[in-house]
Amino acid sequence: MGCRPLRNLIAMVLTGLAACSQTPPPDAPIRVTDALGEAPAEGFARALAPRPFVFPADHGPHPDFRNEWWYLTGNLADDQGHRFGYQVTFFRIGLQAHPAPRSSHWATSQVFLAHAAVTDMNARRHLAAERFSREALGLAGARVAPLRVWVDDWTLSASEAGFPWTLRVDDQHFALDLEISALRPPVPQGQDGLSRRSDQPGNASYYYSITRLRTAGAVRIDEEDHPVSGLSWLDREWATRPLGPRLAGWDWLSLQLNDGTDFMFYRLREHDGSTAPQSAGLLLSKDGTRQPLSVDDVALSPVRFWTAPDGTRYPVAWTVDVRSLGKRWRVEAALDDQLMDLGVRYWEGAVRALGPESADLVGRGYLEMTGYEPSAK
Repeated sequence: MGCRPLRNLIAMVLTGLAACSQTPPPDAPIRVTDALGEAPAEGFARALAPRPFVFPADHGPHPDFRNEWWYLTGNLADDQGHRFGYQVTFFRIGLQAHPAPRSSHWATSQVFLAHAAVTDMNARRHLAAERFSREALGLAGARVAPLRVWVDDWTLSASEAGFPWTLRVDDQHFALDLEISALRPPVPQGQDGLSRRSDQPGNASYYYSITRLRTAGAVRIDEEDHPVSGLSWLDREWATRPLGPRLAGWDWLSLQLNDGTDFMFYRLREHDGSTAPQSAGLLLSKDGTRQPLSVDDVALSPVRFWTAPDGTRYPVAWTVDVRSLGKRWRVEAALDDQLMDLGVRYWEGAVRALGPESADLVGRGYLEMTGYEPSAK
C-alpha cells in the first residue's frame, strides 16, 4: 500500500470512520481531539485507576491500549550560540484489540506515525516533517528489550543498559542525531500517573515525564551540521479514548528553569472557551520535590497572538501565574510561526521564559496548542 492510501487509512482510524463508507479528503488535516476522542475502540483497555510504573518495561509499548506516544522536545545550542528547538513524537495507533492471525506479511493490527520539527532560531525558520507506516515487514514498530521505537529510519533506541538513548531523524531539509541521558528519574503526572481528562471513567491516560535529559549530538539544517548540546524533556502517555466530548483542545507548556526547577501545566479547553477542571500539572524543584498543580493553582493568560495563513489565531506569548506558589513568568515563542501543518495540524514550538518584571531570561521550554480554529469571517 502506498503512502496516500495508508494516510487515508490512518485518517479513518483516528477519526473513527473505519466502518464508514466516506473517506476524509486525503489532504485534510486530522483534528487531534478527533484522534483521541470518542472514536470506537471496542476491546481496548482503559485507564481507570492509578497504577505503579515499572521501568524499563513502561518505556516500551502498551498494545492493550489504542493510542500511545513517545514525545521528546528540547532546546539546544552550538558553541557559537546558534540556537535550535526540536520536537520528535512517535505515535502508535491500534487498529484491533484482539487481532486474528493473518497469512499476509503485510497484515497489521497497528500503525505508526512520527512527527519531527526543528526551529532554527537564528535563521527564524521552522522545519517540520512526518512519516507513517504499518507495523509489518519491519517498517515500523516498538519494543522494550532493548527499547526501540521506529518509523522507517526514524528511530528512538537504547542499549540493553538503558540510558543513554539515541534519537535519529533524517529528512530532506533537516536531521537530528542526538544522545539523551536522564538527569532526573521518571515522575508520574496526575494522580500517581493517572491523568484524567474529564469526569467520565476512562477519559484518562497513563502519563509520566522525564523532565530533564542531558542532550548532545548534531543538528543538520540543509547541508550544514551543527554540533549541539542542551536539555530535552520526555513525555510518555498511553490511553484509549482519553478525551471527553466537551473538550475542544489544550494548551500544554513545559519549562526548564535556570534555577533547576521544572514546570509543566496543561490547560484543557472546553468548547465554550472555559477551562476544564481536570487541567493539571506539576512543579519539580531542584532537589526533586514534586508539587502537583491543579486548575486552581495556575492561570495561563494569553497576551499576544500570531495568525496562521488559514486565519487561525494562536497565542504565542503568555503570562504564567502559579498562584499557589507565588511564581510568575512571561513565556514567549522563540519564533511565532512554529505551526505543525502536517496530517495533524497543531502549533508546537520552543519558548523562552522571562522574569515577571524584566526581560531577563530565566528558562526555556516548549509549548503545544491544539484545537484552535480559523476565526469566523
